Amino acid sequence: MNLTQLLHRNVLLRPDQEAVCYQDTSLTYRELEKRVACLAGGLLNIGIKEGECLPLLSMNSSRYLEYLFAVPWAGAAYNLVNVRWSVAEIAYSLVDSGARFLVVDDTFASIVSEIKQKVPMLESVIYAGDGECPEGMLSYEKLLAEAEPIEDTYRSGDDLAGVFYTGGTTGSPKGVMLSHTNLMTFASSGALMSGLSAQPRWLNCAPLFHIAGLGMLLMSFLLGGSQIIVPAFIPADVIKTIREQSVTDMLLVPTMVQMLLDFPDFDVDDFASLQHIIYGASPMPQGTMNKALEQLPDVGFIQGYGMTECGLISISPASNHTPAANESGRIRSAGIPGPVQQVRIVDEQNVPVPPGTIGEITLRGPNIMLGYWGKPELTQKTVVDGWLHTGDGGYIDEQGYIFVVDRVKDMIISGGENIYSSEVETVVSQHPSVAQCAVIGIPSDEWGETVHVVIVAQANEENLDTLTIEHLRDFCKEHIAGYKCPRSLTLIDALPISGAGKILKNELRKPYWQGREAQVS
Repeated sequence: MNLTQLLHRNVLLRPDQEAVCYQDTSLTYRELEKRVACLAGGLLNIGIKEGECLPLLSMNSSRYLEYLFAVPWAGAAYNLVNVRWSVAEIAYSLVDSGARFLVVDDTFASIVSEIKQKVPMLESVIYAGDGECPEGMLSYEKLLAEAEPIEDTYRSGDDLAGVFYTGGTTGSPKGVMLSHTNLMTFASSGALMSGLSAQPRWLNCAPLFHIAGLGMLLMSFLLGGSQIIVPAFIPADVIKTIREQSVTDMLLVPTMVQMLLDFPDFDVDDFASLQHIIYGASPMPQGTMNKALEQLPDVGFIQGYGMTECGLISISPASNHTPAANESGRIRSAGIPGPVQQVRIVDEQNVPVPPGTIGEITLRGPNIMLGYWGKPELTQKTVVDGWLHTGDGGYIDEQGYIFVVDRVKDMIISGGENIYSSEVETVVSQHPSVAQCAVIGIPSDEWGETVHVVIVAQANEENLDTLTIEHLRDFCKEHIAGYKCPRSLTLIDALPISGAGKILKNELRKPYWQGREAQVS
């Protein structure tokens, strides 16, 4: 399997069909292939090497899509940088992946000087924006225009497709190595199980640096679709695009669904062309689901459950999102496993358990990552005898449906973003007024969960004024992205500790989650 086959096949079957629509730009598949081949040639001209990571720091755009095909075409690998990261986090991923080059758009050109200070091995920055190329950067369009198109290198199979950084449980992001086969398994499983029709007009409004956004884009390419792209999710822009571009299918996280439904000028007629909404990255609150089924009765809702380390795990089809499915409880299912992977539930001794028994969700198949970049010991702990341990608790019923019931890991999901409590605790614990801290997720009607920190202050601390949530957020933003920073705090005299010396986070969560169904990953 190789990613560029998605482009080759569409050029063969539908060369003059619109492949990409972005703002005032529209490209056919034939035109897209030519630009990709020239961009790949330009990357070779500046010295990109086979298997080397080329990071991209950009909002969604047509150039983003060109990059996604040109990089493997040239034999290189992705590093899709999280656009919500701080400069320190961005720099970490660049240094860790050994980046010599970086591609940025208009949004991030202004922080290049800061990035360079933290990434001394960075040789060149490619400007992929719409304005005049800043001094000291290489012009994306000039690079493409001056290069001859090259033949596809046909990297495939277990060749590295990209390093995808996800939140680190030890205080820093970890790079998930995914192969061409891994990503193509995502695309083919999604195409087979989602129920989407051929040649969808697919709207890319979810961030493409997320495995869900990328995987669903690849899936829609496999189906021969046209890619409609907006830079980011803004409800008014998304609704306008759906109406004007006759969008048929799209990926959203639940908070995005809620924002569309709550839009002041919501009009069901604006969604007349829309056939399906695939949602994932976090659970859909039942209230949001009920409202969506009521306000968008002609749209099929589909859940995708997965993680960066393996892409798509299961699909819950539109037939599981009906009043009858709601009554039966099937609406809470994460669906059935993909067709080319095996999923099983195991106990703490790694022994498979019977149907209906809660344990850890594990899986194996061609979608399992190659491993964590530069972290062989962590890889061995996560993938045991070929089985990926997800860290999610759940069960499989007699019909083979997966139900996710809890998280084994202390991960918080806020607005579709995965936030590791230990990463936030590492930063908060460095505050001079903090003696001990614990970070938990608490309920939020808007975001699903928000980050809450429980703090034991330093003994005899006189300046407790520094332990306001405003001050603490400012402190944390110097080290981590804003969405990871605590939104509320509690001061207590002592943290609850188990006999083994572990903080009892369940005890801290109880007052907030009592009487409510806890969010699950």
